[in-house]
Amino acid sequence: MNLSKKEFPVPAKLKEHGPARIIAMCNQKGGVGKTTTTINLAASLADYGRKILVVDFDPQGALSVNLDADYQDAPTIYDLMMNVTMDPHEAIQKTSIPNLDVIPANIDLSAAEMNLVTEMGRERVLDGILNKVKDEYDVIFIDCQPSLGLLTVNALTAAHGVLIPMATEFFALRGVALLVQTIEKVKARTNPTLQLDGLIPTMHDSRTLHSREVLERLQEAFTGKVFQTAIARTVKFPDATVARKPITDFAPSSDAAEAYRRVARELVSRGCSA
Repeated sequence: MNLSKKEFPVPAKLKEHGPARIIAMCNQKGGVGKTTTTINLAASLADYGRKILVVDFDPQGALSVNLDADYQDAPTIYDLMMNVTMDPHEAIQKTSIPNLDVIPANIDLSAAEMNLVTEMGRERVLDGILNKVKDEYDVIFIDCQPSLGLLTVNALTAAHGVLIPMATEFFALRGVALLVQTIEKVKARTNPTLQLDGLIPTMHDSRTLHSREVLERLQEAFTGKVFQTAIARTVKFPDATVARKPITDFAPSSDAAEAYRRVARELVSRGCSA
């Protein structure tokens, strides 16, 4: 659903690539379409000629599965975090989408927080990894796990900006304030340049008063930060997941695919992407 008649132009082709803007995709509440948004926003930007890297930073590995990455026999983000001398290129995989690469994750990542507790500079491990490859990409998306633990702090410390995919449901509203507090703490302690790039409404049903009211409250609380396109519910998302493809590739002419392309164009217009 497009909430405004304003349309954002198709971004111009880039003559050169990098350095990347690193964006953490965060929401400590699960089931809000965070991984779906990460995949489809990344794929949309890749379709516009941007070089994109997505980092699966969730031990559940849903992003890796959905992009059909090898997350069992190949190096993962966990291997990079446990061996800081390892070349990140050893873990980067090409996807079926041109211009879109992925660093996969699996359940091993769940042990990272425990292993990093006694490490010096434990909040900056991911930052050190991404610094080695950021000049090769235009945007790097970090798909965070639904929690506010050490892994998410690592992502926020490495990031330039934060995008919050958020279902237009009342219970989703309750956790946003806590996430914003965490962002402010990271900004104060480890990453003073961190910015809130915006909130992306997801799982929206414009037919219900509840969804419309939640969206209005979001717009009031975060003036100018809520993206103008809300991602509607559709059965095509689970179908695309089964096919292990972004919706922009699985059903490129669908309303859902066009919605993510609009979000991608707005992201560029906001100056949050090259």
